[in-house]
Amino acid sequence: MKVLVVEDFEVLARAIGTGLRREGMAVDVVLDGAAALDHLALTHYDVVVLDRDLPGVHGDEVCRRIVAGGGKSRVLMLTAASTVRERVDGLGLGADDYLPKPFDFTELVARLRALGRRTAAALPPVLESGDLTVDPGRRTATRGGLPLDLSPKEFAVLEYLLGALGRAVSAEELLERVWDEAADPFTTAVKTTIRRLRVKLGDPPVIHTVREGGYRLGDA
Repeated sequence: MKVLVVEDFEVLARAIGTGLRREGMAVDVVLDGAAALDHLALTHYDVVVLDRDLPGVHGDEVCRRIVAGGGKSRVLMLTAASTVRERVDGLGLGADDYLPKPFDFTELVARLRALGRRTAAALPPVLESGDLTVDPGRRTATRGGLPLDLSPKEFAVLEYLLGALGRAVSAEELLERVWDEAADPFTTAVKTTIRRLRVKLGDPPVIHTVREGGYRLGDA
């Protein structure tokens, strides 16, 4: 899942970004509304974590533009405003969810995962291919009924390949959707992660290299 965190308190913004990356999400972090709009013009995000009281372009205006643009990004308002009226106003702008500060990080993660599933409504809650099963909600993966010990990034790559439903996924697409903007476009991170995944998934192979097409998950 690709997430944009928009929060002007830098310590909190960086902490959220670090925590979400540990959960296997690809996260970009910006500190004001103008930077958020610049990122949204170039990149599709599954969910935007949006502080309401931003400098420059206010969070309300950022939310309005996301909704008016007709994109599929979900918006979770994250703000110190805690009255019912303020929450209703935020949702009235088109936000999909609202979480007041201070918040429990596990609740933030749960809400983001729920919003992420809504952006991919066509996919079943549990992804399967042959004897391979991935449950994004529970963050579990098994093959032949045996649990797989995957790192957050390995899990994210496997989930994305399963969600592609047999379509070939290029290394560039994986880098864009599973890694954040700091990733070097010339890095071998995708190839290295795929190699580790293949070892952990065992035989027979389920991740296949497609010539000039990237990677495809399924039968050979």
